Amino acid sequence: MGTADFIVLGAGMAGAAAGYFLADHGRGIVLERERAPGYHSTGRSAALYTETYGNAAIRALTVASGRFFRAPPAGFGDVPLLNRRGLMVIAQASDGARLAREVAAAKRLVPSLRLLGCGAAKALCPVLRDEWTAGAFLEPDAMDMDVHAIHQGFLRGFKAKGGRVVTDAAAQAIAARDGDWQVETPVGRFIAPVVVNAAGAWADDVARLAGLPPLGLVAKRRTALIVDADPAPHAAWPMVVDIGESFYFKPESGRLLISPADETAMPATDAQPDEIDIAEAVARLEGATRLKVRRVLRKWAGLRTFAADRTPVIGPDPLAPGFVWMAGQGGYGIQTAAAAGRAAAALAQGAALPDDLARLGVIAADLLPDRLRPTSL
Repeated sequence: MGTADFIVLGAGMAGAAAGYFLADHGRGIVLERERAPGYHSTGRSAALYTETYGNAAIRALTVASGRFFRAPPAGFGDVPLLNRRGLMVIAQASDGARLAREVAAAKRLVPSLRLLGCGAAKALCPVLRDEWTAGAFLEPDAMDMDVHAIHQGFLRGFKAKGGRVVTDAAAQAIAARDGDWQVETPVGRFIAPVVVNAAGAWADDVARLAGLPPLGLVAKRRTALIVDADPAPHAAWPMVVDIGESFYFKPESGRLLISPADETAMPATDAQPDEIDIAEAVARLEGATRLKVRRVLRKWAGLRTFAADRTPVIGPDPLAPGFVWMAGQGGYGIQTAAAAGRAAAALAQGAALPDDLARLGVIAADLLPDRLRPTSL
């Protein structure tokens, strides 16, 4: 048996960040269903820090997180968490209106963003075909993220503040008794007045275990490959994404990381790539560029879990005192982790969102779980 001030279910990026910030206010235990933290989505992310990706809430949380990642607390990590990459979004002529809308929205938070003509776009990535560069924009300050360093920094910091991480500890039963939550696992029972549901694709299942109605979260598979290609990619290329997000690619250690940007809804599971998605990734890359894939060196898939409005679910459940959500991060969980963790810690204690998040336009009502349930509940 373990007792604490709070229990976090899930030791991926969301749970690690929530635990890290909550540990400033009490003793915590993070329970992880797998043998090691970060086995699922966190460990399979090809993360890019971009302030132009996602809806308004996501972009605000990303901007707020960037301040943490650029200047983390002493001892958080021994390598830079962000490294310069750049992001170029390309569009065909038929997507010109959409490109203009996205640029207008993004410039509110990213003043460095700039429009590019075909020549400028191809100067940055010469293998692009002309028809795919009728318009483009560049986010020059987009960064590659060291996912492992960020994840381990949160976990290490959580432990340094007195927290405990327990693996092979999937929740089997969750019950509220006498003002506490009791979580039964294969390695024992854990008790705390606050339980944080950071279970990723399993978050709705955790809610059901606790006797709560699910929020309708949907897990969607995303596939990625590392390939050898001709001509060989240049390390200075930005990450390239088409505006319809049907593919993306970026240099990766002399090779190329590519994805068909698939979003296939499926049950929570240990996701594996589908051969059709692998073929689509190669076909879309070769259709938009002069690159030819010689061989696939590595392939994998992960689950990205979305709420209906594609905004994370963060904060207390009004149906169950002490039950806090930290779920539905979708494809934005790494880049928003620091701000989302701070928001979870504040809302779990009944406090207002931190002032800097509020100034960026983050609103608690946009994050809280009750927005996703019928009012009759």
